[in-house]
Amino acid sequence: MKKIFFVFIILIGSLAGNAQLRIGGMVPEITLPGNQDDSIKLSSLAGKVVLIDFWASWCAPCRAANPYVQKLYKKYKDNGFEVFAVSLDVKKDAWLKAIKKDKLTYTQVIDAAGWKSKVAERYFVDALPTNFLLDKEGKILAINIEGKELFDLVKKLVQ
Repeated sequence: MKKIFFVFIILIGSLAGNAQLRIGGMVPEITLPGNQDDSIKLSSLAGKVVLIDFWASWCAPCRAANPYVQKLYKKYKDNGFEVFAVSLDVKKDAWLKAIKKDKLTYTQVIDAAGWKSKVAERYFVDALPTNFLLDKEGKILAINIEGKELFDLVKKLVQ
């Protein structure tokens, strides 16, 4: 009986592990309201190198990273690079103020469910910031990439 239970636990664990998003895999679609109250789909950016960036206005490390992400976006947006920023703010006003204060010009969407977000759940987001870098075909190239490594990889992909 113990052997059957052990095999069952291993099987369940491997199935759960396969559900995780992995390098080389595809990401689920995201459709959320943008900062102009329009509905924006991740798939609308098909054919571009995309950084999906989960963040929130109250997240200090997120806010510290925003200027760097904005600089990266500004440098490569004309070469086929886009940022799809998913906020887990529950207060829309705080989110909009952060976008304005940080001078963010890339695509912004909000899931006002915060940590109860179904999108964050599908992406296995358990900390902020969390990001996924996608190639032009929508495959995951990197997860939680930052700094020079992110900058260099985006530069390589859009040239």
